[in-house]
Amino acid sequence: MSRATFAPMNDIPPLPPLPGPPPDTVREMFDLAPTQGPLTSFHGRHPDAPQWFTDTVAQLPQSSFVTVKGARIHYLRWGDRNRPGLLLVHGNAAHAYWWSFIAPFLARDYNVAAMDLSGMGDSDWREHYTMELFAEEQLAVCEDAGMFALEEPPVIVAHSFGGFVTMLTGALYGHRLYGTVIVDSPVNPPGRPGGPPERKIKPHNVYHTLEAALARFRLMPPQRSENLYLLDWVARHSLKRVEGGYSWKFDPAIWRSFSIGDTAARLRETKCRVAVFRGEHSVLMPPEIGEYMFNILGRAAPMVEIPQAQHHIMLDQPLAFVAALRALLADWEHSTPNRRV
Repeated sequence: MSRATFAPMNDIPPLPPLPGPPPDTVREMFDLAPTQGPLTSFHGRHPDAPQWFTDTVAQLPQSSFVTVKGARIHYLRWGDRNRPGLLLVHGNAAHAYWWSFIAPFLARDYNVAAMDLSGMGDSDWREHYTMELFAEEQLAVCEDAGMFALEEPPVIVAHSFGGFVTMLTGALYGHRLYGTVIVDSPVNPPGRPGGPPERKIKPHNVYHTLEAALARFRLMPPQRSENLYLLDWVARHSLKRVEGGYSWKFDPAIWRSFSIGDTAARLRETKCRVAVFRGEHSVLMPPEIGEYMFNILGRAAPMVEIPQAQHHIMLDQPLAFVAALRALLADWEHSTPNRRV
């Protein structure tokens, strides 16, 4: 399918600032109380899981690395490399395995890769991180996974912080993409505080046992999770063996002197199709934020709400998320873009 090139939209007036400060849970994203997390009662055992989950994660991916500016970037891949490309990108301090119970559902129709951004998952840590570097890593994974070898370019689906990276990728390299899907990554109106609060950068704790480490795991921003088998899955893949026990994989110094940049401008400047997903009960992306982003996109891009989901949509409503994403991608294959310029 041929791709159209879109000009930036700079004539859409912003909504008025939302009243009041952001919710307390946003300010407390990185202020974790020294209490035990939701996996404590399992004492290191796996929670019961439904058969669909067991069958899905049994579809083991290929694990690969590609080097970007001196750092080895890890990614997982499912499906036929001769099918259109679909890159899945995680959020802050997360990793590719957040997608390993989602990706196999998509691999029937796509060459699917889920990556670890540098400083997270099984990718190398860097001395310094930038959004531009993260964007380059996305393209490098697409290239290494064979996604630019076909006539149809790849789609990037990205959650939370990964969505902010993908907004920049769409602005800089959108002419090389089929589209981007931004999943619960809020672009705040002027005057509304955004971004993580100031916090101390300190080394990770080391837990003597896997049980103790799993008991400490919780989501950021804080929320309840009914699907504890998914929480257990991502928690186990968030840990690595170190001297003395277990510790977290992500680099705690990533956010030192780090700037996310002007996400609204990048969303406006995206040079490919774009869609936005949000959780119905997301504390980070309430309806007002979705409406503001809809306006930025000329009120012509798909805005998809996942019922009964909070910020961590793939953990809260994984099958509903798969169904919505399948429907969106199928529609994109059979329709022409409609964006006001």
